[in-house]
Amino acid sequence: MNRVISSADLSSIPTSSRPVRVVLADDECMFRASLRHLLTAPASVVKEVYGIDLGTEFEVVGEAGSGEDTVAVVEAMRPDLLMIDLAMPRLSGIEAVRQLHRAGQVIPTVLLAGTIDNSSLLSAVQIGIRGFVKKTAPTEVLFEAVRCVLAGQCWADRTIVGDLMEVVRTLARPAGTNAPSTGHGVALTPRERDILSLVMAGYPNKEIARTFAVSEETIKHHLTRMFDKVGAANRLELAMIATQRGLATSL
Repeated sequence: MNRVISSADLSSIPTSSRPVRVVLADDECMFRASLRHLLTAPASVVKEVYGIDLGTEFEVVGEAGSGEDTVAVVEAMRPDLLMIDLAMPRLSGIEAVRQLHRAGQVIPTVLLAGTIDNSSLLSAVQIGIRGFVKKTAPTEVLFEAVRCVLAGQCWADRTIVGDLMEVVRTLARPAGTNAPSTGHGVALTPRERDILSLVMAGYPNKEIARTFAVSEETIKHHLTRMFDKVGAANRLELAMIATQRGLATSL
């Protein structure tokens, strides 16, 4: 299976007695049909074929072939999940989500893209999209993304993670003050802030451990404490939450 570094621990994903209601938005009818076929397969079949335990069934309650239609369908159906293509006619996927948020429709969203540049990633992160999947990704990657986003976590397949981390670093660069940020009540120790700066710079645990002359286990212990403090599930989510809450502004 093509595992990705940002899928992390998915054990917290809730199960439901009713199907997850999904809206599919893509201007390619055949691609929407493929998504519909995959999502409406019994959870037992998905687990057997792809090795992913979804824990629930899915119901496609609406489809749209343009950004404008997406806004209308989502407002009418109020789904639990939106899966939307980046390159939509008349209104891009990102702009459609932005309009929905302005209207109070904040829905867990997976952004699908053939290609995605850093400018689009930056816009998507800023409006709160937390799932990013290339259209060429294997099916199990798509299912993992859906599971993670529904659990309230951040997710990106491995071909996007590097660019996404660069986007997060870009968001963190403007420094408002040299004083440590409270981060909405989250207080990181000086060592945790040092580690956070290296995580956001893209350093792996081994390099961080070498920088501070400690073991990798020590760094993992610090990261676990930081995950608990900010409510993150993985390094990518830690970086994104730290940026959102201002924890990174004085790094």
